[in-house]
This record gives sequence, structure tokens and C-alpha cells, in this order.
Amino acid sequence: MKESIELIVLASTKIQESSLVVHSLSEEWGRRSFLVRIGRSSPMSLFQPLNILSAEVTPNSKSELWRISGIRLEESLSGLRSNIHKNCISLFMSEVLFRCLKEGSREEGLFDWCKRSILTLDRLDSDFASFHLRFLVELCSVLGFRPSLEDIAPFAGECLKDFPALLNPQQSVALLHPLNGGQRSSIAAILLEYLSYHTDSPLNIRSLKVLRDLYSE
Repeated sequence: MKESIELIVLASTKIQESSLVVHSLSEEWGRRSFLVRIGRSSPMSLFQPLNILSAEVTPNSKSELWRISGIRLEESLSGLRSNIHKNCISLFMSEVLFRCLKEGSREEGLFDWCKRSILTLDRLDSDFASFHLRFLVELCSVLGFRPSLEDIAPFAGECLKDFPALLNPQQSVALLHPLNGGQRSSIAAILLEYLSYHTDSPLNIRSLKVLRDLYSE
């Protein structure tokens, strides 16, 4: 029997001319990969990282790779896709989630928080250059190890002075904290190291270099 779900695309892998494995996050199944047939009704553009989709899942007791069909885009994310800076931040966010979350893992509240984060970035008109830093701080909290100044100090070095603002309960305080491109890059690396330590997963995030180059221009 088919089940209707909403999912967030983390990444996709083409396996045949007309098939994809879509790595996704959903409330019902957590981090899970699905098999998708691409074509006129399901074009490749549907599966951009962080797209929010609705689909029908067909469970299969004989295979761990289930099929999804009836796929629809739930949010246009036009504000995100039309801005190169936001788009690069979204690629960073999706890669962190893809590499940090284990296949089959389910964290309470993770899907809803991810969806809110995506829609917030999409709708921000300005002051989003540090959004990926706040995203990493909040991800740690959702995964169960909310960072404090004391916790982050062994990782932070001379950047520790910036963390009271980044850890502030109000997101606006973090986003408005003045940082240059080099500082953002250093802080992102610190937070990735902190996240790697607590998840016991080395995180080699290639899109961090793209953000570093973009904000150094």
C-alpha cells in the first residue's frame, strides 16, 4: 500500500539513464534513500538539494530501496534559487546533512526544523551571509548536544569572542553579528569540527570552499 509523505532532498545519485537514487529526509522515515524513475513527470530539476517534495512511497519487504512516485514540488524556493549566495549556502546545508546523518537514522523534530530553516533562508531579503553558521549551531542542538561557550572553547581559538552572538537564542542576533568572509570560513570550520567530534563522523564538506571563495570576492 502506498503512503503519502513529504521529504527534503539531500542529494541524488544517477544509477541508470532513467533512474535516480534520491537521498532524503522525511518525518516518517528519517534519513532514507529512495529509487525514482525520472522522465517528463519527474524531471531532474525536481531533485535539487533542499527541494521540499511530496511523494507516494511503495514499501517493499524484499528490498531496502523503495520506490517513490507521484512526486510534486511543495515549495518553489524562488528566493533561494535566484540568489547565488543563498544557493551556495543551501548546497552547504544539504551536504552537511547528507554527510552527518546516517542512513536509517531518525531524530525527533529534525525534519520540521530543516523545513523551517530552508523556508527562512528562502524568504530572507538581507543579512543572511552567516546563515550557514547559525544552521550549524541549531543542527547541533537538534541532534542533542547544544553547544555552550564552555563546550565550544576547546575548538574555537581566537574566534571564541564571536560565539556569544552566534549562540544567542535569538537568530537575528547571530545573523546581524559583523563578520568578514575569512572569519565566517574559520567559524564554519570550527563548528564542523565540533559537529564531527560529537557525531564521530569526519565531515569533509567540499562546498565550504565554494562559500569561502564566494565571500572572499
